[in-house]
Amino acid sequence: MNSDKRNSVYRYVLVGFILLLSIIIFTEMRYYLGGFMAAIAMYSILRSLMIKLVEQHKLSRGLSASIIVLGSVIFFLLPLTGIGFLVADTISGININPEQIKIYIEEFVSEVERKAGIEIFTPENLSFIPEAGKSFMQIMASSLSSMVMNSVVAIFVLYFMLVSYNNLEVVIMETLPFSEENKTILRQETRAIILSNTIGIPVVALSQAALAYVGYLFLGVNNPLVYAILVAFTTVIPIVGTSLVWVPVGLSAILTGDILRGILLLAYGLAIIGGSDAVIRFVLQKKLANIHPLITFFGVLTGLAMFGFWGIIFGPLLLSLLLLLFNMYRHDYIKESNVNPRIASK
Repeated sequence: MNSDKRNSVYRYVLVGFILLLSIIIFTEMRYYLGGFMAAIAMYSILRSLMIKLVEQHKLSRGLSASIIVLGSVIFFLLPLTGIGFLVADTISGININPEQIKIYIEEFVSEVERKAGIEIFTPENLSFIPEAGKSFMQIMASSLSSMVMNSVVAIFVLYFMLVSYNNLEVVIMETLPFSEENKTILRQETRAIILSNTIGIPVVALSQAALAYVGYLFLGVNNPLVYAILVAFTTVIPIVGTSLVWVPVGLSAILTGDILRGILLLAYGLAIIGGSDAVIRFVLQKKLANIHPLITFFGVLTGLAMFGFWGIIFGPLLLSLLLLLFNMYRHDYIKESNVNPRIASK
């Protein structure tokens, strides 16, 4: 066996060991993946500040990283964790009786069927509700505990990433199997995707939730905070989005005889809650990357299962990065492909 062939065999053996150990470690640490993702996202945003403190203001790496991490905890992690607890506390404070909900839905559907002259549901169709109520509360409890644990992981990982900022990037850039041009594009696109997901999604959700809460509070809707939370979660659903909340709320008021209030609720939902979505997204797209809404939607569905509450942000982030790497592969290794490696456009 000549030297080149031997080196090639050794290389593949080494890669095999690296992959094996990576799979073993990932299997045991997958529950903390949300924390690692949070640290990577915050590092990408805060890296320039770290460089400024170290290289311009001549602060030590440890002190600079400590200042940045403390600021991240105060202005990012604590508010997000607080929102998570608020959501859980609000929902847990509601006495969820699945059987009673089933009765309410049956009465509502019966009224619609009577006035419209069509059959929508039967009692058998609603048999899923009791189990759905139990599953939802279990998911909420699990997501909260996971969010707290992953927040702690994110703090520690972020600190060490900041301290080793230059070495970390050298290792990553050396390892990536792309051309130098695409490595630069990858760095730019990754930052744009992270900014779009970590800032864009929460801003849209919280803005529309705030508008929904104010309107429903003013118009006398019971439990306006609950509906505001539901509005926040539905902002990631393409096309229909928040109408999944404000349309039933308005129709419910109309069908119970409160026609004027129902019309006002529908008008407020269409003009203010729904209309603000287009305005907020337009403004954000001018400042941040424009990520396709389907990536956000399916990313959230996948992310909630993987990361719990953190999945609202990091699910779309992972899916965006997967598509970016796929485009990079097509651009560099498939000669017939003329694909644009970028997926984030302003």
